[in-house]
Amino acid sequence: MSDTLLAIDNGTQSLRALLFDRQGQVLHKAQIHFSPAYHTPQAGAAEMDAERYWQALLDAIAQLKQQGACLSQVKALTVTAQRTSLVFLNKQGVPLRPAVLWTDQRQCQDLPPLPWHQRPLTWLPVIGKAIQGFRQRAFSNMLARYEPELWQQCHKVVQIGGYLSYRLTGHYRDSIAGQVGYLPFDYKRQRWASALSWRWRALSLTPEQMPELVAPGLPLGKISNDIALATGLPNDLPVVAAGGDKACEILGSGGHQEGVACLSFGTTATVNIASHRYREVISLMPAYPAAVADQYLLEVMLFRGFWMVSWFKEQFGQLEQLLAEEQNTVAEALLDDLITAVEPGSDGLVLQPYWGAGVRQPGPEARGAIIGFGDQHTRAHLYRAMIEGLGYGLKEGLERIQKRSGQSTRLLRVSGGGAQSDAILQLTADLFGLPVERVHTTETSGLGAALCAARYLDWYPDLNQAQASMVRVGQRFEPDPLNHQRYQALYQQVYLKLYSRLQPLYQALSRINR
Repeated sequence: MSDTLLAIDNGTQSLRALLFDRQGQVLHKAQIHFSPAYHTPQAGAAEMDAERYWQALLDAIAQLKQQGACLSQVKALTVTAQRTSLVFLNKQGVPLRPAVLWTDQRQCQDLPPLPWHQRPLTWLPVIGKAIQGFRQRAFSNMLARYEPELWQQCHKVVQIGGYLSYRLTGHYRDSIAGQVGYLPFDYKRQRWASALSWRWRALSLTPEQMPELVAPGLPLGKISNDIALATGLPNDLPVVAAGGDKACEILGSGGHQEGVACLSFGTTATVNIASHRYREVISLMPAYPAAVADQYLLEVMLFRGFWMVSWFKEQFGQLEQLLAEEQNTVAEALLDDLITAVEPGSDGLVLQPYWGAGVRQPGPEARGAIIGFGDQHTRAHLYRAMIEGLGYGLKEGLERIQKRSGQSTRLLRVSGGGAQSDAILQLTADLFGLPVERVHTTETSGLGAALCAARYLDWYPDLNQAQASMVRVGQRFEPDPLNHQRYQALYQQVYLKLYSRLQPLYQALSRINR
C-alpha cells in the first residue's frame, strides 16, 4: 500500500474525511451531513454545537475504515474548516456555548467605550465608522456584554479548525491561514496584533485567550494516544497546519500561479488572486493570509453567492426537485436546462446579486435587484439572469483586484459546488472573456490542505512541483467571442451603473424597515 494523507474538511453543511495519494487523487471519502446546517435560537443567529463537529470527524474516519481504507499508511493529518466561525472554551477545553458561525448576522449595539487614549480613532469619519462596524459584528463583544457570566469563564477563543486541532493534539494551536474574521489579527504581518493595539480592547479580548499561530505546512502537534486508539490512525501521527476553506480551495485549484485568478462558486462566492505583497482591494478590508507561508489573498466576496441557487430551487424549482427524485439525481443538474434554454444576456433581464448585505462595497444597506422584466420572461430567464448577475459581481471584483494589484489575468480556475455545472462554467468563460478550468477533483479545499501536508513531509522539493504533481486540469471551457461581446455591453452599460443609482433607494428602504 502507498503512503496517504488524511484531510478533514469541515464545511457549513457537512464534514468530509478525504484520503489522498501522492498524485492528489481521492482514494476514499466519507461525508457527514449537518441537518440543519445551524440553529437559529433568535433572529439572525447561526449556531452549532461544536461537539457535533468533533463527533462528525470521528464518524467520518470510522466510515473510511469501514470502506477498507488502510489508515496505518496515513503519514499526516490536516484540517481545513469554515472561516469566521468561533468556539469559546473554558479552562478544561470544553465549549461554553454553541459555536457562532460565519452566517450569524447579530450585532452588539450596546458597546462599552474604548479607553480614552484610543477614542480619537473613532472620531475619524471613515476609520471611525469601520471600527464601529468591526466592534458591532464581533461576537466576542456580544458574549462579553450579554452573557457576562459565561465570558468570565472564557479561557480560549478558537476557530472551528483550531478547535478540531485542539481535540486531536491537546494543543491550542491553529494555522495563520485560518485567521479570518473579527479577531485581533494583524493581516499585514500575519500574526496576532501587538499588545498595545486598539483591537484587543475593541473586541474585549486578551492575548492569553488566543491560540498559538503556526505557518501553513508546519506541524501543530501529534495526535494523542487516545485518539490513535479510537480512530485506528498511527500513533504520533503529525497534524499539519493548513488554512481556512477558501485559502485551501485556492491552493487546491492551482491558484498560486502567475496570471491565474480563482473563482469560488460556493455558498459565499469569491474571486481571489494570490500575491506576495499586501494590498487592500477595498480600503480597510484586509488581504487574507494564503495557505502558503508569507503570501496573501486579494479577495472580493459576494456574501450570498451560490446560496442563491438553493434559494431559487426552493422558491421556483419544485418541478426539478420532483424530477430529481424520480431520476435519482440532484435538482441542480436539472436546473442547467434552464440556462441552456435562454440566450446569453437573458433577453435584457439583469440581476444585481446582493441578496446578502455587504460591509463596505457594497455597503450594509445593499439589497438585490432585477431590472428589465417583460412579458416574454420566464423562470428560465430569471435563473440564467441570476447566474449572470453573480458573474457580473465577480467580474467587477476581479477588475478591482487587478487595478489595485497591477496584476493581469489570463486564466480562471473555478471551484465550489457551482463548478460542477458545465453550463455555468461555459457561461462564466463567455462573460469574463477568459478560459475557465476546473481541476480533476471537486474536493479542492481538502486537496489544498493535503498539499500543505505533502510539503511538510518533503514529498516535493517546492510548491510548484507539489502543485504540478497533485493538481491537474479536469476540463477547460473557452469563451465564445460573440457571447462575450454581448455580456460586455450589458456589464459596462447597465450592470456597473446599477448600485450607484439604486443605493439611495436601498438606504431609504433600510430607514423605512428599521
